[in-house]
Amino acid sequence: MAAVAQQYYEEAAQNEQMGEEDGHGVACAVTPNYFCCSSFSGVDGGESLTYIAYQPLDGLQEHGVAVNDIQKLNDAGFHTVESVAHATVRKLSEVRGLSEAKVLKIKEIVKGMVVMEFKTAADALEDRKSLVTLTTGSTELDKLLEGGIETGSITEVFGEFRTGKTQLCHTLCVTCQMPVTDGGAEGKAIYIDTEGTFRPQRLQAIAERFGMDPSVALENVAYARAHNSEHQTELLKMAAAIMSQDRYALIVVDSATALYRTDYSGRGELSERQMQLAQFLRQLTRLAEEFGVAVFITNQVVANPDGMSFAKDSTKPIGGNIIAHASTTRLRLRKGRGENRICTVFDSPTLPEADASYAVGPQGICDAQDA
Repeated sequence: MAAVAQQYYEEAAQNEQMGEEDGHGVACAVTPNYFCCSSFSGVDGGESLTYIAYQPLDGLQEHGVAVNDIQKLNDAGFHTVESVAHATVRKLSEVRGLSEAKVLKIKEIVKGMVVMEFKTAADALEDRKSLVTLTTGSTELDKLLEGGIETGSITEVFGEFRTGKTQLCHTLCVTCQMPVTDGGAEGKAIYIDTEGTFRPQRLQAIAERFGMDPSVALENVAYARAHNSEHQTELLKMAAAIMSQDRYALIVVDSATALYRTDYSGRGELSERQMQLAQFLRQLTRLAEEFGVAVFITNQVVANPDGMSFAKDSTKPIGGNIIAHASTTRLRLRKGRGENRICTVFDSPTLPEADASYAVGPQGICDAQDA
């Protein structure tokens, strides 16, 4: 990761696209597909490189787009060049104050700023080598996930109560702030709580465990309580706005499905529920790709009427195929002996089906305890 980051940094300097150093010791550069920030106040006193995979929307000014039109895009929820490039012409035409001619002109401009063409598998492999993973706090769990929770995609965990879903969310909110060399991503976290289970005191304890200043760790977590499914979707628009202003590494939604279960009930509303859930998950996918953040969602389970009562696990995650297709990695959590828990890779394009044990302690997720 460091070598790839250094390459981007040197290219930016050669292109004379270096930004001015700000008051926090951060110099910025713009490369073809990255807004790059190089921080000089690393934990070890050395230079710490952090790369953000998006371009600020203000960059459209250099290509002749009026400031007023950029503001209209911002007000409509488009905060990066990538968000405009990935949107359809029909969606952009819904922005108040933008004519169809302006929309087509803007689309033509962003097409030259964002790479949306074919690439070789070799290039795709190199891109994946630069992906950052977030440590879970458990050595065995990190081994199972080949480093930790992957950035740039959605990871879903599901299981019954007291399996550590929320504790894993809290742990990641702290570990994502750590240096890349320590299993972090040097970024802030966004926490959307739909069940009222967020506890800042737990973040303090986890921060102390990892040798971090608890007050700083708390300041780096943006928290919001979602009260209904519509509010939950609205919070994603707010999240996009604040992520375009700073370096964020993680979005947590705990849980992604709880409010949809209560807002839509019965078979008569099932179709509407799934459609709204699909739109919410699509927005999460877009944020993961635009900002390069890890999206970590929890899901509830229900009894599987088709399963045998004596089966190893007779529950199944809710949300059906909608959430199954949206999640890149799906992890099943279940109870073990004592405080130990077991994580199983339920579905993943890269990880083999396997188990790993971990424990839930007063300072978050940790290694499994001996029985």
